[in-house]
Amino acid sequence: MRVGIDLGGTKIEAIAIDRDGREHFRRRVQAPRGNYDDTLRAIASLVGEADRATGEPARVGIGIPGSASPATGLIRNANSTWLNGRPLPVDLETTLCRPVRLENDANCFALSEAADGAGEGAAVVFGVIVGTGTGGGIVVNGRVLVGCNAIAGEWGHNPLPWPQSGEWPGPPCYCGRSGCIETFLCGPALSREFAARGGGTRSALEIAAEADGGDRRAIEVMDVYISRMARALASVINLLDPDVIVLGGGLSNIAALYDRVPAIWQRWTFSDVVATPLERARHGDASGVRGAAWLWRPEE
Repeated sequence: MRVGIDLGGTKIEAIAIDRDGREHFRRRVQAPRGNYDDTLRAIASLVGEADRATGEPARVGIGIPGSASPATGLIRNANSTWLNGRPLPVDLETTLCRPVRLENDANCFALSEAADGAGEGAAVVFGVIVGTGTGGGIVVNGRVLVGCNAIAGEWGHNPLPWPQSGEWPGPPCYCGRSGCIETFLCGPALSREFAARGGGTRSALEIAAEADGGDRRAIEVMDVYISRMARALASVINLLDPDVIVLGGGLSNIAALYDRVPAIWQRWTFSDVVATPLERARHGDASGVRGAAWLWRPEE
């Protein structure tokens, strides 16, 4: 049995699955925002519940919105800022009294979809999360590609490629730079674009729905967004050439992306043909927590 924990900014979710991927336990609690010690206690409580539900102490994998520095072991780049600078892997192993595997949440998402999701059977899977932020993860032959700096797949903090009029230098990003892909593709960015064109306050999904309904302003905004996503993903294809790209996160529910983005990304790819499929995550919102559990392979 293996337990996955998805440690988010607003919620913590736990799942227990067996080696065949069958679910035996699931629970979600509110994240104790801003409190590191309470976060440890909340995770320990969830793992204890999972152990009792399954009748055995499980292996534990955890996905977080950041990563552990290879140099110090301390958490960095987490938008759940109360985790940054903390020795979370060591503290979790001490609290849970067992080994723990910890990965970036986008890596967990990609691993879930590679294991038994939309990328099942593919040798190279690029997983994309587009929601309140923008993240990416790479899985090669069933294993997460982490990299020597533990930042493989962090496409959201590269600059938007082939910038068009008005896109450079781009909006400021929380990472301290400007023009990052995340500042153009996250949900709040789509809402800002709509508001800047006089459309008022709308969520990303509301804008997409209005575009589907024929609203001229929403159609214009979606055209711009689709161009930006196509350019950003074309740069991934040029560099990695994955067998499949899988979308997750709130904006992955925009149906138009799956036809319209691949229809134009060849304009920016270094190939006469682009056969790469763009797929919706099979496990939806559960992919992150399932991928955390799959940090322990079935044979382990």
